[in-house]
Amino acid sequence: MKYLLTLLLLIAVSCGTQHRSSTEEASKETASQELRGRTMRRSIEDISTISSPAEYEDMVARYWDDFDFNCGERVAQYDTVDIIYAMSDYVAIIPPQSADSLLRSLMLRASTSREVLDFFSKVAEIVLHNPNSPMRNDEYYTPILEVLVESPLLDEYDRMVPAYDLDVVSKNRLGTTANDFVYTLSNGNSGRLSNIQADYTILMFSNPGCPMCSEITEKLSSSPLINELGELGRIKILTIYPDADLEAWREYLHQMPHQWINAYDKGMVITEKRLYNLNAIPSLYLLDKDKRVIIKDGVSVEQIENAIALLEVQ
Repeated sequence: MKYLLTLLLLIAVSCGTQHRSSTEEASKETASQELRGRTMRRSIEDISTISSPAEYEDMVARYWDDFDFNCGERVAQYDTVDIIYAMSDYVAIIPPQSADSLLRSLMLRASTSREVLDFFSKVAEIVLHNPNSPMRNDEYYTPILEVLVESPLLDEYDRMVPAYDLDVVSKNRLGTTANDFVYTLSNGNSGRLSNIQADYTILMFSNPGCPMCSEITEKLSSSPLINELGELGRIKILTIYPDADLEAWREYLHQMPHQWINAYDKGMVITEKRLYNLNAIPSLYLLDKDKRVIIKDGVSVEQIENAIALLEVQ
């Protein structure tokens, strides 16, 4: 989290830097005072005071009403860090089933000018797409990219970056069949993801020496639920090293649980063909018996446990 906070502060300074003459600054001061004085943050604790679903829906619908979407170039006067945290709070409280329409609507509201649209696209990228963000979420980022790609405010050149990102995040979406690939074991034998026989497959992209990778490995190894299903043969864990330094991978291999399928991507095919979004490592996927995606690009073992527990009682 501390790395994210540092990133936010650096971006805020960068976004807020304007080279203007003192005369221009003075002329804009009065108009900008109100924007600088606003705060968009909403305390999650306020949710406890809501007494009905209708009140909750109204709160979500009115969340951004204090933002002046018609501010144009004055959008730079908003506290960027404040808006980043406001976006983080927002994506935490919106109902998942409504996220697509709500985030699409937000970006359409931000399409009053190129300046405001650029501002919100940068905020969304930081919160939902940056590898260091704990809120990163391809499902939520997809409708934002779709609005950008379709926006008349962007020319063909400007659309290239969001179009590329949209292609990446559109792969392995929830409910779809995960992209298949060949993996290679330390003894040279190979296998296919699609040929793994189990009710659940946990796919983990990891690197040797990655602290969070080690933390997730330990949590998976000590999970009573995952261990029980593993003993019954109902769950398999496949770890993939996606990079080229095989010597480092082999040296670290003895630290990985031997009952897992620990493999590497020979020829870095997954990376070259962009079969998976590997901007962030570690990256966890939970797949069902047909290799449909239940959890995409996660970093929480608890999330995987909760998803499996819910499926087991259905």
